[in-house]
Formats: sequence, C-alpha cells, structure tokens
Amino acid sequence: AEYMGESVHWCRLLTSLHKAMSDWSGSTYVGSEVHGWPQGRAKFTFPDGVIYEGEFDKGEFHGEGTLIFPNGGRYLATWERGVMQEGRYIFADNLQYESNNWEYCTEKDRRFYTELSGIQPSGQTHLANTMPAAEIPENTYDTGNGYYDPIEQCIFTYNGQKLSYPSSEEIEWITKRCRSGGNLKATKGV
Repeated sequence: AEYMGESVHWCRLLTSLHKAMSDWSGSTYVGSEVHGWPQGRAKFTFPDGVIYEGEFDKGEFHGEGTLIFPNGGRYLATWERGVMQEGRYIFADNLQYESNNWEYCTEKDRRFYTELSGIQPSGQTHLANTMPAAEIPENTYDTGNGYYDPIEQCIFTYNGQKLSYPSSEEIEWITKRCRSGGNLKATKGV
C-alpha cells in the first residue's frame, strides 16, 4: 500500500511538472494522459506554432504522427520512442518532396529558370530556358525540353527525337503559354 501511495504522489508531481513546463514554454497539449504522460492520439503545439498531431506513448511521439508547420507544410511520419523512423514532407501546395529524382526548383524545372540564372536586363525578353532561345520548327511550341508539334501531337527533343505524347490538359497549357515557332499566333510566355 505504501508503494501505491508513492506512485500516486509521483504521478501528481509529474503532472504538475508537465503543466508547469507547458506554461513556461508556451506549448500546449490536448489529449489523454496516463500517469502524467501524454498517451494515445493527441495534439501538441510547440511555442513556434508547429503542431504535432498523432500518437504518443509515455510522453513521446510513437506510432503515426504528423508535424504541421505554420507555412502549411506537413511532415507525415512513423515515430518510435520520439525518433522518426520514416516519413515524407508535403508542401503547402500538396507537392510531395521526393529525395530521389527531385526536379522541382532545379535547372530542369523551367518555372524557376530566372531565379537560377538571373533576370534579363530591361528590353531583353526571356522566352526560353536558354539564351539565345533554341530554334524550333515552324508551327511548333517550345516546351523547355524540346518542342510540341500539334500535327503529330508529340513532343520532340530539340534534335528531333520523339520524347512524349502530352495529355489534352498539357496540350492546352502548351498552346496557351509556350513560345511558338513560325506562323503560329504569338502566345504569352510564362
């Protein structure tokens, strides 16, 4: 009986300590506790606004849980005793980061070319990935990795090798936004 009384005393002390630390740090915890420790599915908010929603065991991240960042990004992971075992990061726009073959925000990603190589001086329009822009056949569209031929409905490399067949959504995007070669109606660059 004396042991049980000490155990209850320590649980109360730990609960008080946990609450005092949360008050001091500005963190918050919403969920169940066992013997003063976060336990089960819960939500923990760090002072900087990062939120952990997921499973706890004896006060540690344990099992499935997600870190949600103030910028909207999310890190979905499996945790073991507070240590991440595996996970994946998803940006606020739902783009999932991939550690292999990552081509977002790289030289191959045409959307960010000017950020990588600098903005052209006033009066020098930046129409393509390379300056000067690669030559493309008449009545085709520059796709950044080659050109789209609307008659063949195919994207070719700049040296004429078949590269891919775009979807109808990609064709619409290409014909509205990509630089055209020859007699095609001029289009706005992106």
